[in-house]
Amino acid sequence: MSSLKVEMVAADRKVWEGEARFVRARSISGELGILPGHTPLLGILVEGDVSIESVDGQRRTVTVDGGFLSVDSDVVTIVAEHVDASSLQVTGN
Repeated sequence: MSSLKVEMVAADRKVWEGEARFVRARSISGELGILPGHTPLLGILVEGDVSIESVDGQRRTVTVDGGFLSVDSDVVTIVAEHVDASSLQVTGN
């Protein structure tokens, strides 16, 4: 099974990097769900939650204040000015 390489960064630090099965975020065009094999995409994010389901089954959820999400060749880059680290929740296995 293929996976996504995900990197989430805030203006001042790297928040998370790893392999994932699924990424969910809200853009100005609506809800985005990214799976391996997704077509290239550049989306502008709105304030809200970003969820990443890692390959080990854990789901990480953080709150961003906006930013952008880029998808290319199973690499997902999420950039936000501010990521609310206090909102980081890990659930699952």
